[in-house]
Amino acid sequence: MSPNTAAGVQRSGRFVYELPPELEAGAPPEARGLTRDAVRMMVASRSARTILHSTFTLLPTFLDPGDVVVINTSGTIPAAMEARASDGTELVLHLSTRLSSHRGGERWVVEPRRPVGDASERWQGTLPSRSFTLAGGASAVLAEPYGAPGRLWVADLAFGMRALTWLALHGRPIRYGYAERAWPLGMYQNVYVTDPGSAEMPSAGRPFTPDVITRLVAKGVAVAPVVLHTGVASLEADELPYPERVHVPPATAGQVNAAHMARRRVVAVGTTVVRALETAADPDGLVLPYDGWTDVVVTPERGVAVVDGLLTGWHEPASSHLLMLEAVMGPRFLRDCYAAALAEGYRWHEFGDVHLVLP
Repeated sequence: MSPNTAAGVQRSGRFVYELPPELEAGAPPEARGLTRDAVRMMVASRSARTILHSTFTLLPTFLDPGDVVVINTSGTIPAAMEARASDGTELVLHLSTRLSSHRGGERWVVEPRRPVGDASERWQGTLPSRSFTLAGGASAVLAEPYGAPGRLWVADLAFGMRALTWLALHGRPIRYGYAERAWPLGMYQNVYVTDPGSAEMPSAGRPFTPDVITRLVAKGVAVAPVVLHTGVASLEADELPYPERVHVPPATAGQVNAAHMARRRVVAVGTTVVRALETAADPDGLVLPYDGWTDVVVTPERGVAVVDGLLTGWHEPASSHLLMLEAVMGPRFLRDCYAAALAEGYRWHEFGDVHLVLP
């Protein structure tokens, strides 16, 4: 599978509902006077068909010794860059996925967007140019469309230094219109990150704190890492995931397999972890070490072979993430949980509340 192939980019149109604007979390819980782990958590049991309303700090009480919680340790990068076209038009370029080194620079998938204050919106119409100047003497050239024409491009970027160094100096976190204002990168970072590379935060893990992790380990719950560098979600576009970089270490594969042999649960923290583990599994559900690209799209038709439980955020109407949730939960229980979340005023997006789905 080539990383330059945008696999499965199409409209899903599976589960559509109305999300009231007041349920979109525009500020992190810390700005609302809460700690990270004080966000609300719905606990849904598939077998019992029950829904319980709790808080994330109580996560250890819902897990048992021998369970394995798998986290994505990819760190968020400041992936939004101000750009200027040759005719003077100002744009925002969102870095999405690093493809390779290329002719002294780097080749990335990028999304050109229209600036709106310090946020941005999807670019509509023809771009003014394919060549852009960036801060600090850097440049970007759009080489070819990526996947379905019109949104994503393969771009050749010349930073004059390491990309992460340039981004630390000139980039900023990707921000969508629901966010009240620009927030510093630390607000988009999970506490356990080790490998920077995600364009957008793997946000299911945001509520974790050192205290919660300590209590999990003290109870005998294993915490195992994978790395999946997430690309842009671009909430305006309802598209299925395209290829992303994945690393599943041998130790994590071993812990997951041992948990299944002992009839313990494997709980993925985020849809990115589900994708990573399903990519690394053989047809019998045995997880093998893996380092490469994934084009796996988890749908109800495909199903899941590895993951028993899932901790995730609340996903936008018609989002492709809901296909994965349907694969884990089934369509009717998924809709029941979302109806309850809407009725109870749960908050959406990376600064919002979470949903723990257990067998």
